[in-house]
Amino acid sequence: MIPVEIGVQSPRVVHFTEENNEEGIRCLLDLVEELRDKASIKVVAYQQRVSRYYNKRVIPRPLRQGDLVLRNSAIADPTGTRGKLAPTWEGPYKIKRVLRPGIFKLETLGGREIAKAWNIERLRKSINKFCKLYKFMASMKLNFFSRKYLLNIIVPSLQGTEGPMFMSSNL
Repeated sequence: MIPVEIGVQSPRVVHFTEENNEEGIRCLLDLVEELRDKASIKVVAYQQRVSRYYNKRVIPRPLRQGDLVLRNSAIADPTGTRGKLAPTWEGPYKIKRVLRPGIFKLETLGGREIAKAWNIERLRKSINKFCKLYKFMASMKLNFFSRKYLLNIIVPSLQGTEGPMFMSSNL
C-alpha cells in the first residue's frame, strides 16, 4: 500500500526553489540576534515575576550585633543524643558580630564565643525573658517589695551577672 503523500506532492515540495531557500535562510540568520534578544528579555521578565512572588512571602528577620537569639538545638547536637522530648531551641545567645548578611558569630551571655558561625535559618530572635517574668509575677498578685526582691534574685541568674538589676523606677 502506497501513502497518498508519495503520489500527491504537498505545496511546499511543489513550490520549492534553491534561490528562495537560500534567501530565506539568510533572512533567518539575520534575525537570530533579534530572536535571542527577545528570548533573553522574556527570561529576565520571568525571573523578576518569580522573585516578586517569592519576596512577597518572605518574612524579614533583621538581626544585628548585640541581639539575643536562640539557636536550633538539633543542629547544635548533630549526634542526636538529646532525645525527642528535648527543647528544639537553646539559648539565649548574643550576636557577637555579623560575618555576612545572614551569617553570625555568637557568644554566650557570659562572653564565651561559640566556635562555629550560624546561619539565620537556624536562629530565632529571643523573646525577652524578663518581660515574660515580670508579667508572670504581676499575675501572681505579689506586692511591690516581693516582686522587687524576686526579680533581684532571679534576673541575675538568667543573665549570668551578679547584683541587683531592677531599681524601683524600672518597675
